[in-house]
Amino acid sequence: MDLGLDGVRVVVTGGSRGIGLGIAQALAREGAALGLIARDPDGLARAAATLREHDGAVATAAVDVTDFVALAGAVDDLAEELGGLDRVVANAGGTVGGNLLDSNPEDFVATYALNAGHAAALMKASVPHLRQAVGAAAVFVASVTGLRPAPRSAYAAAKAGQIHLASTLAQELAPLGIRVNAISPGSIMFDGGSWDRFKRDNPEDFDRFVRTEFPAGRLGHVQEIADVVAFLLSERSAWVTGANIVVDGGQRSPSARRFPRPA
Repeated sequence: MDLGLDGVRVVVTGGSRGIGLGIAQALAREGAALGLIARDPDGLARAAATLREHDGAVATAAVDVTDFVALAGAVDDLAEELGGLDRVVANAGGTVGGNLLDSNPEDFVATYALNAGHAAALMKASVPHLRQAVGAAAVFVASVTGLRPAPRSAYAAAKAGQIHLASTLAQELAPLGIRVNAISPGSIMFDGGSWDRFKRDNPEDFDRFVRTEFPAGRLGHVQEIADVVAFLLSERSAWVTGANIVVDGGQRSPSARRFPRPA
């Protein structure tokens, strides 16, 4: 299906690896011009080299997305290099803290900044560009952990905030012609990702997780997330905004981890 994204200019945070790179690849195949933001210059260079195989423009900015001033500067620089900005994807995320009893309030604040905070800062910096675009849209990559209680309390709370932020900004920015949606992936397997590490470190727990929590008997693939994001950024989804699209293959529990029992 032609999604009509040829020549559309998109900024993707966390775009050098994993789900972010998969999203960038899906968009590159559709002919989009890409601006990638991530912390690691070497990772960005490798990602850009891969994406340029699709003959589209690729620009990069090595920035920590929790440095909101630097993030805003990167958005402006990428928009200038690409000749404008039409779509954004807030994909960067993760957790600084674990659960309430084994972390501190500062960890919760830092985790919120990395997820919902960076998404808000990205949108704030992008709105002056997006309001000039045709079909402007944004997607926040959240998680099913933001919908159902699970270990890593800081991450769960931050992702819940990110999901609600998307629906709220959809209302605020609709008069400017900007759509905002969230996508909540289930557990996604890719080389070097958290589930890849968990499988190596906890093979029995991982096998039990796959066997009992996934109707299809497997974790999700990056491409299965990337294709949904590409659709949400396209005019094919022009009447979709404020939504949170769950892409988890019917996954039951959001995590193989368990809350530790206090001594």
